[in-house]
Amino acid sequence: MIKVENLSFSFPQKELYTNITFTLEEGQHCAFIGTSGSGKSTLIDILMDPQRYLYDGKLEIDPEYTIGYVSQFSQVDTTKEITVFEYIAEPFMKIQDEITDIYAEMATTSDMDALMEKYQLALDALEALGGDDFESKINKQLNLANLMKLKDTDVSSLSGGEFKLVQVMKEMLNRPDLMIMDEPDVFLDFENLNALKNLINSHKGMLLVVTHNRYLLNHCFNKIIHLENAEIQEFDGRYIDYNFSLLQMKMEMQEIAVAEAEEVARNEALIDNLRTIATYNSDESRGRALKARMKVQERFEASRIKAPFVDIKQPRMEFGLDHELEDTVIVQVNDYGVSFDELLLEHVDFEMKSTDKVAIIGANGTGKTTLLRDIFRNQQESITIHDDVKIGYLSQLQGETLTDSNSILDEFIEAGFSTYDDIRAYLSSYGFEGEILNQKIQSLSGGEKNMLQLAKIASSNANLLLLDEPTSHLDIYTQIALEKAIKEYKGAILMISHDFYSVVNGMDYVLIIDNKTIRKMSMRKFRQMIYKRHFDKDYLEKEQNKKEVEMKIELALKDTNFELAKVLVDELEALIKAL
Repeated sequence: MIKVENLSFSFPQKELYTNITFTLEEGQHCAFIGTSGSGKSTLIDILMDPQRYLYDGKLEIDPEYTIGYVSQFSQVDTTKEITVFEYIAEPFMKIQDEITDIYAEMATTSDMDALMEKYQLALDALEALGGDDFESKINKQLNLANLMKLKDTDVSSLSGGEFKLVQVMKEMLNRPDLMIMDEPDVFLDFENLNALKNLINSHKGMLLVVTHNRYLLNHCFNKIIHLENAEIQEFDGRYIDYNFSLLQMKMEMQEIAVAEAEEVARNEALIDNLRTIATYNSDESRGRALKARMKVQERFEASRIKAPFVDIKQPRMEFGLDHELEDTVIVQVNDYGVSFDELLLEHVDFEMKSTDKVAIIGANGTGKTTLLRDIFRNQQESITIHDDVKIGYLSQLQGETLTDSNSILDEFIEAGFSTYDDIRAYLSSYGFEGEILNQKIQSLSGGEKNMLQLAKIASSNANLLLLDEPTSHLDIYTQIALEKAIKEYKGAILMISHDFYSVVNGMDYVLIIDNKTIRKMSMRKFRQMIYKRHFDKDYLEKEQNKKEVEMKIELALKDTNFELAKVLVDELEALIKAL
């Protein structure tokens, strides 16, 4: 077990944790969630190397515990000539080579006791990794992730998504006491995301996974740790049940808040009456009554409920545009092709109209990002852009659109804002306030950087948005705000995304990469294809019914109709049990 008790930590510009307490136990698969920039990655760093940090509180980890780690920023080492099998098997092969060397030493040694001790340590290390049948274990993991075809492939030729899965397999096969993964799902295509789900669910050890991916959250975890507003909340159970408990809490708190507000208003009216009387009647008893009533009011204000996990500040995101284009073709692609070491795309033909919202769907490494970047640069004869198009571009390589050495304020001055005050007022809608505006871009989390990209795009008033994995690193609350902004946007969008929810909730149709070219697919067929491959029968219908009831509850709470909300919550609970 790992135990964190009353832990507090802060940076000069920001308090991250205030007396947070939680535990991790054997066999738990824990999702670690929270808004971007709330300190999830820092807390992981503290768990992995507590000596580097000056924190208050207790952190209890058995010194013999081993920790496996998969970073959100892992990169393929293109200089290393090693196959996938050899890369995964490195720890096993190292020990086997050591045992072989010991056998050779035994023929000439004069100190057999020391050598036998060394031999026993090597055998113990091999046993800790699962014994000498490591090849079958690796094959089992490769089959589980549907990557057996890559067993003899050079690691340097893997896509980013494939390499991430190989890293996960390697760390899991090392059999650490605690396995930590920081956003392992980022940029994974649907097939690889499903493979990651299978690997997580098959793992027997303790897992702590930072993720904002709704597919993984709904299918992989039996414990939730939620970090918000410098506080932590634990929940033993599924993410879908945690969300339901939050909704119940929100409803109860809103009902109490309405009653409190009414009581505060009544008390305020009494105070006003007493003040009015005091202006023409200086009776001492009236003064005492006024002071007593004001103390009551202070107690009301002090006791009003604070809700760090319910009252989460969702960004207000809106994509405006300078002028709408008439219903005309704004992007024309004719016989486009791209290749690097191998042919990725050829004979690509499609067009987009001025209000089309389109997702490009394809496996990792099939040329999607290159196509989007070529449309943005508009330097290819095979690509034609309407003269009146103004493009807003979000890159998955955040350094393409943000300058690491800039502060946030400087970045937006360069983007065309006149004053720092204008920037402060604008970025407050995106959750950037106070000292963080003076921070360098390079010090921000991946989610905060993507938020800044979205804020820059929104301020540009472009009429065509090119979005390359816009939900990557974004917390769930921001993902939902982005979906709403996309729905309300009056211009055109071409988006690369592996987030199923963002695609089905906001796009008109998809362009799917198939056999090195692109074909158009209706949203209905796309849903059918994804659900057939990745979801249980009738899941789509149940999920849609759940979403409709949640929207009804939200409207009932806005109208403070708590009786209706309670009836709908019972209906929602039945749907969640079915899921």
